[in-house]
Amino acid sequence: MSHIAVQVRGLGKRYRIGVQRRATSRGSRLANTLLAPFDYLRTSLSPPSEAETLWALRDVSFDVQDGEVLGIVGRNGAGKSTLLKILSQITEPTTGEAVIYGRVGSLLEVGTGFHQELTGRENVYMNGAILGMSKREIDSKFAEIVDFAGVERFIDTQVKRYSSGMKVRLAFAVAAHLEPELLVVDEVLAVGDAEFQRKCLGKMENFADGGRTVLFVSHNMSAVTRLCSRAIFLEQGLKVMEGTPTEVVAAYLDSARSVGAERVWDLASAPGAAELKLLSVRLVDAADQNLVVARVDQPAALQMTYLVAEPGLTFRCSARFHTQGIVAFATLEPNETTHPRPGVYQARVGLPANLLSEGEYTISLSFFTSQGRKAHWLTESDVIAFQTSDPLNGDSARGDYAEKLGGVVRPKLTWDKTYVGPTPPAGGVNGR
Repeated sequence: MSHIAVQVRGLGKRYRIGVQRRATSRGSRLANTLLAPFDYLRTSLSPPSEAETLWALRDVSFDVQDGEVLGIVGRNGAGKSTLLKILSQITEPTTGEAVIYGRVGSLLEVGTGFHQELTGRENVYMNGAILGMSKREIDSKFAEIVDFAGVERFIDTQVKRYSSGMKVRLAFAVAAHLEPELLVVDEVLAVGDAEFQRKCLGKMENFADGGRTVLFVSHNMSAVTRLCSRAIFLEQGLKVMEGTPTEVVAAYLDSARSVGAERVWDLASAPGAAELKLLSVRLVDAADQNLVVARVDQPAALQMTYLVAEPGLTFRCSARFHTQGIVAFATLEPNETTHPRPGVYQARVGLPANLLSEGEYTISLSFFTSQGRKAHWLTESDVIAFQTSDPLNGDSARGDYAEKLGGVVRPKLTWDKTYVGPTPPAGGVNGR
């Protein structure tokens, strides 16, 4: 039976933003300096006006269970970092309350929680003491922390001499290895190389598997869908959605981009020529529901609806899938088809499971004739965009491999291993 690890009720954080007096002369600067204590007293005792108020968070409520990994997504300024600072007890809320059961390890910014004049070793012990751990407990974890962070040579160097990458590696290692009940991580994947990001994701997965709780803020939507069991979407300080990572990421991406996974035009604005107009394009799942986040291990389809105004118009449809700045692949009708009468038609091309890789794709379309009367009736770039995810519990090419995979496509191929004989003598082996 699971228990609540974090309980948030009506949480709000208000900041007061003031207007600084502008000094235009030496006399006015002197007057501002002399009046400063009285201004501070006046503003402290008087309630702020609406113009002086900024609500970074407002009326946010949710629960997190033991062993859950909760993803928090939203644009910059949505209130994500403010929420984590309140949960890490760095700042106090203006309204509401947050109850946390157990110790908190947090990584909010590069170098957070480190004393810059102390060495890496001294900071590890200081952070452990703050979490209430004994020296013996910290001693038992110290070698593992240093090895994970990869700072063996510099562990007795002052932290102020560390690069930003070294600081964040050591900070994450300390936060994750000193066994807090709640790990709070803000954009740890934004700093560091691919190897460090892989280690971080693996550590957070192990952390949750051990029954501990993780709050994870990231702009890496693939990491959110792969790592988290639930997610919330913050917008302008408000919680606008809570649900599965796939649902929440889809809503966030849909709100964050001008081009989504569906486009619909009226006749006046529809792209194309007088003879042919594109009316709609969408990416759908097996149940014909719109997709914004597609799982790589499940089939999908690209559906195009168009209007033909000229009887007997002959052409073929093609689509190009772009990701990582290149064309991942292209597909087209094997033969040109003739449309016998004017009217609305629909073309559909299926995308099999285990074709797409993990990431973000855009689709460009072209309707053209290449035989006889050559013509491009329609060419539309980046007509729709969508995200793909590769969950660890899926049936994809990754199998049980939890680390990042590269590539612009991810086919699930058949591998076979067989025993070919005893150890060969010196001189090599015949691989036939």
